[in-house]
Amino acid sequence: MDSTLLFLDPDSELNLQAQIRQKLVEAITLGTFPVEKRLPSSRKLADQLGVARNTVVLVYEQLIDEGYLLSRERSGIYINTEILEGRPDQGTVISRRSRPPGYWSEWFKAPPTGREPFLHPPNWHQHPYPFLDGKFDTSLFPVKEWREANRLALGVREINDWAGETGDADDPDLIEQIRTRILPRRGIRAGADEILITVGAQQALYLACELLVDSTVTVAVEEPGMPIVRQLLAKRGASMIHQPVDSDGIVVDQRLQGADLIVVTPSHQTPTSVTMSTERRQQLLGQVAKGRQLIIEDDVEFESNYRGNPHPALRSMDAEDRVVYVSCLSKVLEPGLSLGFMVAAPEIIAEARKLRRLMVKHPPLNNQRTAAFFLSLGHYDAFMMHTHKVFGERWRALREAMALYLKEFVETTPSQGGTSVWIQGPPDLKADYLTQEAAKRGILIEPVPHFYANSKVPANYFRLGISSIPVENIRDGMYLLRELIRELSSDHIERLDSAKGKRLYGKDIAEAFSKATILWKGIDGNPATIHYFADGTAEGRGGYAREHLGEGTWWVEGDMWFRRWEHWYFGEPLGFYVVLDGSTIKLFEEDCALSDVGVFERVLPVPEEEDV
Repeated sequence: MDSTLLFLDPDSELNLQAQIRQKLVEAITLGTFPVEKRLPSSRKLADQLGVARNTVVLVYEQLIDEGYLLSRERSGIYINTEILEGRPDQGTVISRRSRPPGYWSEWFKAPPTGREPFLHPPNWHQHPYPFLDGKFDTSLFPVKEWREANRLALGVREINDWAGETGDADDPDLIEQIRTRILPRRGIRAGADEILITVGAQQALYLACELLVDSTVTVAVEEPGMPIVRQLLAKRGASMIHQPVDSDGIVVDQRLQGADLIVVTPSHQTPTSVTMSTERRQQLLGQVAKGRQLIIEDDVEFESNYRGNPHPALRSMDAEDRVVYVSCLSKVLEPGLSLGFMVAAPEIIAEARKLRRLMVKHPPLNNQRTAAFFLSLGHYDAFMMHTHKVFGERWRALREAMALYLKEFVETTPSQGGTSVWIQGPPDLKADYLTQEAAKRGILIEPVPHFYANSKVPANYFRLGISSIPVENIRDGMYLLRELIRELSSDHIERLDSAKGKRLYGKDIAEAFSKATILWKGIDGNPATIHYFADGTAEGRGGYAREHLGEGTWWVEGDMWFRRWEHWYFGEPLGFYVVLDGSTIKLFEEDCALSDVGVFERVLPVPEEEDV
């Protein structure tokens, strides 16, 4: 045997023994080794591969025990020809006829239609700033805990339990864990006959559409919304109502009355991340209760709120049993594990189980049992708490970085959390081009045309995700994105030397801010009301309700105005040149580019002496 037939990969995660075994088995089964020739001795092969002889001896012994090899006394080691019996002759190679383009399309009777989801580059993880949503983050996967659960699932009694004939039934242990551990987090109470395990949440959506939708059904979907849902509905021939989304979620009006089925993502709307308010949820359920309508609630990103408390799931508020609930173990675990579930009336679950049987009896029961142990041992709760903390840090860092670098260029939708941010850029910005240019600088962002059903796609929108980027890379990535947007929008950026209004210096700056109230626009478009006091302190209140946000300080150095907030803008001092244009105040950075614009609301009255 030529030593070039085997090589070891120094970067492989397999140990040397496993690599040698893998290469030998591959060569044997492919017929690479002549069966009549003796394999090299353990000493010779070890020398060829540069490994210890004992490593090769162990591999040979294992393959002999398993019937791949034979040891002939005083002759050596040979391939066991029985291992190759029943295999077709590999000597004849058939040359298949090539078909012209479009030939096979004539055979496709129900191909998917509509805009395809955006495909990220396969080497996305090699980019330093992957602002992508839904990508698998290996740093968050609970390797040790999952291994423990998997080890327990592979016990003899457990194997006998899940490897036997179970029909199309799911693992009862996992059903019980979902019923008692996961669903109560969303306020949902369900019996075992109301739960079906699926191959990811996407299969649950597929089953729901196959079961409830045909060409006679009209379905209301969110606009913008999930392209996969639109494709599933189009495949079933459904008519669609593309219902707009506002800051409270899907708009509930007379247009929805024409729908038989409504598909919504209330926790964090896909793709805008807007959370449906409690009032809007009640309004939606109230309308459904009046007519003959059903709701499919996609709760894959069940509320990861970093502001305020989570809202209960629609199904938990549904007294009429009109909601079909779809979710998964975790958005972080979903790409790798693909274990989802559906919760609905027992009759719906029974029919969905029959439909699932036509594709697959059930998701692999060994994985189901592993997930059941993962939940029962408390690993799931600890994992969710950890990812909530990590994503919260990333989400806040992204919003702080956007407020610091992009406030004058972009606006986001109001959001309470989630793993992505919906961005509206400058009117002249071409997001597709921005995506291409940003990728050249290691920044991956997501264009949004695939989220829209109609042709009126806003060209200046894009999306940023935080599920795949380390928190320490977020600020630098936003700075570089700001520089790129400046380049692409250079003709529309106001600069200090050409700014309309009066430039303020030293004492004039201090007088302008002392005892003043200024309204600044937040990154989400809501007002931030800042009170500046004569003693150099400041107090911030956010939104129209003017909820308390934080304290800071301000001061003047030379001809620049400085501010520093305890929690905003990473708690760092920032200096600006100041221009006053009527009641409008403009802040310019040290490079003389416009950074922020505010409006004077009023001058604060001098406080009473006892209040000082």
